[in-house]
Amino acid sequence: MLEIEIKARVPDLDLIRERILLSHAGTPVRVHEKDIYYNAPHRDFGTTDEALRLRYAGGTCILTYKGKKMQEYRLKAREELNCGVESGEMMELILRRLGFLRVAEVEKWREYYSYRGATVSLDEVKGLGSFVEIEAPGSPAAENPEEFVRAIAKELGVEGEPILASYLELLLATP
Repeated sequence: MLEIEIKARVPDLDLIRERILLSHAGTPVRVHEKDIYYNAPHRDFGTTDEALRLRYAGGTCILTYKGKKMQEYRLKAREELNCGVESGEMMELILRRLGFLRVAEVEKWREYYSYRGATVSLDEVKGLGSFVEIEAPGSPAAENPEEFVRAIAKELGVEGEPILASYLELLLATP
């Protein structure tokens, strides 16, 4: 699946939340997410621009592979493959036994909204602050998914240059 998104740091999530709720986007789903990132023993994901993540959220666990960011897009775009995991603890043990190294943990509270065919997430990321992510899933909700997510950002008042770095990259760059 192709993930195309806008991520922006925002000073106040309440303003964005209010705009979303006024549009009757539905009831948000608020979850605590703990993301554990791993590096491979046979190549450095920091160098290859890939990611392997184990996400704990709402009593579930998902293993995600994220491919290299695609340069042909002006927004953050990359292949994303997800797989449900029955036991996160067992998956962590398997990864360690295979030589994968735990790199970092990203913890956040996230509110998910469905808005005009996109997923809008309001994130409070531990150690980083407040962000909005607007994602057009792999089957585009518009002919041009980049324009689609930019239009939604404008409607919701999300301003500024999109952040192309992942939360992991932002966290690792924080002194």
